[in-house]
Amino acid sequence: MSENPATGSDGIGQVTEGADSADSADTDGVDSADRGSGADDGRAQGAVGCLLAVGGIAAAGVFALPRAAYSIDGGFEAHARDWSVILVELPLILLAGLLVPPVAWAAATRWLRPWAAFLVCAAVVALGLWGVSAVWHPRQGPDPGYGPGI
Repeated sequence: MSENPATGSDGIGQVTEGADSADSADTDGVDSADRGSGADDGRAQGAVGCLLAVGGIAAAGVFALPRAAYSIDGGFEAHARDWSVILVELPLILLAGLLVPPVAWAAATRWLRPWAAFLVCAAVVALGLWGVSAVWHPRQGPDPGYGPGI
């Protein structure tokens, strides 16, 4: 609890408990409720971070699900179904797609303007997808010589 002196009606200082120091520091005559209306209080940046999270998981899904389709389907009689792709690799890629864009956005907005932070976030997502494509090689369909059968 903070004890901030406030002047009473008789001019003698009174002690009020529980008053916030930011509310009692209004010496310029501007009400504290009016102060936040013109300035960005972080809601717009938070909304952009949430939209980037949705976009990141969509980009990761569009990128990873077609590559893992054969491991999920398993081919002929599901003989090539790969449970490690289904239970470990795809969820980790989707989780990274969910977390990396808003974290990059939050880190970049501390030092850069929002448009530059958005470019940094897009570059981080592109580098992340490039890194996944360079390292992650799930099993693909059989050789083209097999064909669909009779």
